[in-house]
Amino acid sequence: MKALTRRDWRGFEHIPATGGVILAFNHVSHADPFTAAHYVYDSGRWPEFLAKESVFRIPVAGKILHWCRQIPVFRGTVDAAKALDAAISAVEAGDCVVIYPEGTTTREPDLWPMKGKTGVARLALATGAPVIPVAQDGAQQIFDPRTKKFRLRRVPVSVWAGPPVDLGKWANAEPTRVVLDEMTDEIMRRIGELVGEMRGETPPPIFVPVRAGKGQA
Repeated sequence: MKALTRRDWRGFEHIPATGGVILAFNHVSHADPFTAAHYVYDSGRWPEFLAKESVFRIPVAGKILHWCRQIPVFRGTVDAAKALDAAISAVEAGDCVVIYPEGTTTREPDLWPMKGKTGVARLALATGAPVIPVAQDGAQQIFDPRTKKFRLRRVPVSVWAGPPVDLGKWANAEPTRVVLDEMTDEIMRRIGELVGEMRGETPPPIFVPVRAGKGQA
């Protein structure tokens, strides 16, 4: 990634050097897992990503992912809970788990963070591990999800980590839908604030995408 990026890495001091930790990133491009992994590695930790199970079935790539201790996510199947169980085990073993709460690249027109899914909250409740908000911007200049175009030139990429999200209000809470939604919204709010600091702009309210066949959210 050094050939494609001019890096602005900040906030390493917020990432514990040892022990289980959850890094929650926003997702602006299919290229940003590479910049995110580079950032986490440079911080001194080994990143364990949650990745779609289908990627693990790709020859060679799947073997590499397994070798790198990445965690398969079985979406929409009876095995979906396996990813959470594996992530809990990784955090409890003292590993650094990277999660994209949005679940896919943001649908917000200007690539601000959108509403997250509750897996990150479930993981935080189950483990009690700190959740570090991490904002990234710039990888969309390598591959823009809106235009589906690659740009093979060196671009500035920023990745900033902030202090742990204060989730003390929900410590030892039951994982009800309300609790999980509130925790997830707080995590996404903190990520959005970091993106705003990066861009020198005030973040908009968290974007809620409209599902196909649904009315306006």
